[in-house]
Amino acid sequence: MNIHQLSVNYIQEHDRILVRINTTAGEELRLWFTRRLTLGLMPMVEKIVAEWVAKQEAVNSPAISPTAAADAQTQAMLAEFKREESLQKSDFQTPYKAPNALPLGPEPLLVTELSVTPLPSGQLQLSFNEKLPLDNGEPHPNPRGFRVALEQKLVHGFVHLLQKAVETSQWAGVSVTNEPEPALPGEGNMGGGERPKYLN
Repeated sequence: MNIHQLSVNYIQEHDRILVRINTTAGEELRLWFTRRLTLGLMPMVEKIVAEWVAKQEAVNSPAISPTAAADAQTQAMLAEFKREESLQKSDFQTPYKAPNALPLGPEPLLVTELSVTPLPSGQLQLSFNEKLPLDNGEPHPNPRGFRVALEQKLVHGFVHLLQKAVETSQWAGVSVTNEPEPALPGEGNMGGGERPKYLN
């Protein structure tokens, strides 16, 4: 699956964050992020991204020693630098394109389980799953879910858009950065080793 655009918006009527992933094939995958999921997700993602960026930079830059790359403060500084660099090159101006198809159906997938895994290719894999019980309490026989692999630029863009949606939601207790707000055309969108799972 090749990602063309990402859209992340807080929907007040549902008190949830709607994530839309638009592929180059014109398909759109829709996700609901609840407050509870997001409160647990943000610190985990920021930590994993910082470690992931530091490891990549240690491989790509001989000036960064493995010891320095393992230091939490250095990881945070490297991640912030790479995020700012990526955001400056990202396209936040192009309007989000309407999809031609909805493979998961029109109702967004309610994310109950999310895992984040750095891949040997240098990408970061996100796995989204919806595991909801039937009315009788039995597990659903056909749970929905999918995986996407993101390049570093898309990872930074996704985290940035998610942080902005959290700020809009005014959910208390979420750690977000105070970075300059880019000019957005009405909605947040962007073109372009095993980790523990987080359960909603």
